[in-house]
Amino acid sequence: MHFNSMSMFMQGTVSRVRFAKAATAIVTAGLMLSGCAGAVPEPRTASPASGPGDRPWSPQPLPQASAPAPQVQALPDAGVNRPPPGLEATIHDLWRTFPGRTGIAVRRIDGDWAIARRGDEFFPQQSVSKLWVALAMLDRIDRGQARLEDRVRITPDDLTLFHQPLSSRVQREGAVEESVASLLELAITGSDNTANDSLLRHAGGPEAVRSFIERNRLGRIRFGPGERLLQSRIAGLEWQQRYSVARSFQAAREQLPLSLRQEALRRYLADPEDGAAPSAIVDALARLARGELLSPASTRLALETMARTRSGPQRLRAGVPAGWRVAHKTGTGQVLGAVATGYNDIGIITAPDGTRYAVAVMLADTTASVPQRMQLMQAVSRAVATHHGQ
Repeated sequence: MHFNSMSMFMQGTVSRVRFAKAATAIVTAGLMLSGCAGAVPEPRTASPASGPGDRPWSPQPLPQASAPAPQVQALPDAGVNRPPPGLEATIHDLWRTFPGRTGIAVRRIDGDWAIARRGDEFFPQQSVSKLWVALAMLDRIDRGQARLEDRVRITPDDLTLFHQPLSSRVQREGAVEESVASLLELAITGSDNTANDSLLRHAGGPEAVRSFIERNRLGRIRFGPGERLLQSRIAGLEWQQRYSVARSFQAAREQLPLSLRQEALRRYLADPEDGAAPSAIVDALARLARGELLSPASTRLALETMARTRSGPQRLRAGVPAGWRVAHKTGTGQVLGAVATGYNDIGIITAPDGTRYAVAVMLADTTASVPQRMQLMQAVSRAVATHHGQ
C-alpha cells in the first residue's frame, strides 16, 4: 500500500465503511500513542460510521442453533467436511461491516474445512507472536537442548517496554532469576514483554523462532526482532535502553514530529515485520492441537498455559457459552490518534462434546472503539458456537 497521508491511509483500508469526520480530525491532531499488550489503557475513540443512518457498528443477532437447515441434516459429513450452514455468511457479514482492515479465519481442527476473509494477508501480530517464542522454546526442550528448570538471569539491561510486570522486581532487586517454566507462564498468560524477550534469548533469539516456523512449514508467519526493536521502529524511534524505565519510551515518542510517527506507522502496517496471515495461524493452531508440532508433554503444557491467559477476557473468550473452553493469545499494538493497530485474539475454542475450532480475529488498523473491537471478536466466537452441530 502507498499513501501520502494518514487520512488517505485510513480511507484505503476501509473500502466499504465511511469513517466519521470526527475520527479523521482526531488522527491529524496526533493524540498520544498507547502501549502494547494492555500496558496503557487505550483511548475510547470516536465511533466511525458503518451503515445507514451513520449508526455505530454492532454485530447483528445470530440465528438460534436449535434451527439447523433441514436439507443439511441428512448429509453425513455436515460440520466435518464443510462449514455448518449459515456460518460463512455470518462471518462474512461481520468482516464486511467492521471498520478497518480486518482478517478472520476459522478452522475445524478435527474436520476438513476452513473459512477465511483476508486469510492470506499479513496482519501485525504484536503479542500474538509470543506464542511462537513459547513453541520454539518447548521444541528446544523436546530436542534435549534446554529444560523447563533452566534458570534465566534478568538484569536492568534486559528490560523492555510497555507491559512488563517483571521489571518492578528487577529494578527493586537489581537482578532476578526465573525458570523457563515461569517465563513461559508470565509471557503467555500475562503477556509480560520482559519475560518474553528473556525467554526468546534463552531459546536462541529471533533466528531460532524463525527456524522453528520454517522447519515446521507454518507458512505465512513472520517473527520480528524482539519487543524493543519492533516497538521502536513502529514509533519512529531508535531503541535506547533508558526507554525501558517508567514511561521514558512514551515521553520520547511524544517528542517526535507527528509526520514522522505517521510515516513510521504507515510503513509498519504496509509490511509488518511481525506479520502473519490469519489462515496460517489457524492452521498452525490446528497442528499444535493435534500434537503435530511438539511432544505430547509439551503440547499439553502449551495448551494448558494458553487456557490460563488473563489478557483479553472480553475478546474471544467472552463470546462462547458456558461449557465451552478457550485457550488463546491476545495482541495489542500501538495507537496513533483515532487509529488502533494490531488488535488481535487467536486461539482454540472447544465445545462441550470435544469438537475443537481454531479461530483468529486480527485488526490491522481500525477506528472502532475498544468495546466495538471486543464485540467483533465475541461475535465471531459466538457464531462458531451457535452454528456448532448444525
